[in-house]
Amino acid sequence: MMEYQFPKDFWWGSAASGPQTEGTYEGDGKGPSIWDHWYQEEPGKFFDGVGPSDTSQVYKRYREDIQLMKATGHNSFRTSIQWSRLIPEGTGEVNQSAVAFYNDYIDELIANGIEPFMNLYHFDMPMALQEKGGWLNRETVDAYVVFAKTCFTLFGDRVKKWFTHNEPIVPVEGGYLYQFHYPNEINMKQAVQVGFHENLASAQAIAAYHQMDLGGEIGIILNLTPSYPRDANNPEDVKAAAIADAFFNRSFLDPAVKGTFPEELVTIIKELDMCPDMQAEDLTTIKENTVDLLGINYYQPRRIKAKESAMDHSHGPMPDDYFDTYDMPGKKMNPYRGWEIYEKGIYDILTNTRENYGNIKCYISENGMGVEGEGRFINDQGVIEDDYRIAFVSDHLKYVHQAIQEGTNCVGYHMWTCMDNWSWTNAYKNRYGFISVDLANDAKRTIKKSGHWFKEVADQNGF
Repeated sequence: MMEYQFPKDFWWGSAASGPQTEGTYEGDGKGPSIWDHWYQEEPGKFFDGVGPSDTSQVYKRYREDIQLMKATGHNSFRTSIQWSRLIPEGTGEVNQSAVAFYNDYIDELIANGIEPFMNLYHFDMPMALQEKGGWLNRETVDAYVVFAKTCFTLFGDRVKKWFTHNEPIVPVEGGYLYQFHYPNEINMKQAVQVGFHENLASAQAIAAYHQMDLGGEIGIILNLTPSYPRDANNPEDVKAAAIADAFFNRSFLDPAVKGTFPEELVTIIKELDMCPDMQAEDLTTIKENTVDLLGINYYQPRRIKAKESAMDHSHGPMPDDYFDTYDMPGKKMNPYRGWEIYEKGIYDILTNTRENYGNIKCYISENGMGVEGEGRFINDQGVIEDDYRIAFVSDHLKYVHQAIQEGTNCVGYHMWTCMDNWSWTNAYKNRYGFISVDLANDAKRTIKKSGHWFKEVADQNGF
């Protein structure tokens, strides 16, 4: 008897991205992205000096990998089309080697009963466009829409689940506020402009997709990190949490689903005189082109208290002027990633989409646990016994199940990630996969205990 039975046709699978898995090869025609450039510039920033050209060799090994997906219960899988692979300069010529690769990858997934979900932008700005300002430059929005239409034209006959961005708040936070992505700026005015252009690019791509009438769905993937106040009875804490939520969640969730920006955020941006440059029709475009489908990435909660620390204005205003992070005693932690594990957060997000976002069709597009040094857990058969990952996934799935029972329109669960992959400046430090990748041994793949467990869950549509 299944204690947790999921709806018919539930999506079981995992998520990855082009830049984190494909690698680069002599003659593949790929142009440099900001990651290739940054690694060239500062290889020491990347864990163990591993850069994006190494990664997991999916460009050459996707057929083998798809068999492993099948063996781990996938009926669906998300990855991304690398803009700098398909259109090496970001604009202009399409790389025919890339077209052949993505066509083959998509066809092979479908032939094996795995539905391809395709994302367009996963932090991988083509360097040629970054040199002209990247998302700061309005021309990038136009170039992105051409890239999106190119993808829809080439692959939209077979790919029926499209996503405009993965975690669009991350280029804002990483690139323009907190210095963990290139171009490593600290400039809130620029951050606002980047966020606006990403929202606009998404809406324009949605408009283009719907005009093409390809019979699929298009959405966005957002990392939603619920903001919990230190004390729910303290109005100052509650207000601080609402502002943090407006900055980091609702800045993309509201425009994507409702077509409008959160009032709290608009008020602050106006007070700071940081309104983005925009054209007359932009807000209408955003209003009229909302998502069909919402992907939700959930890893950890955000704990917030009223602002108590001194403001640091060495770089001008920052979101942190309006709240402080609260270090909650006794919280459960993933010590490798330094993230809190709070399973109920996934239920709270799904309840929020049901109650406040029209119960939009959604799915969990990422959830997972990165652990360092998984080699410690290899058994005599050479299999990593990652019981901690099985516990992590099942504990979250119980809450997903509860939300569905209560009426949330959640139609799937994808774990991050299929096989251990390259994770930006962390490279291969923390491993997340259902399948291990042994970099020292020609990237040899081995299914972990969690992968075998996930196949049973998918086969039984529950556990």
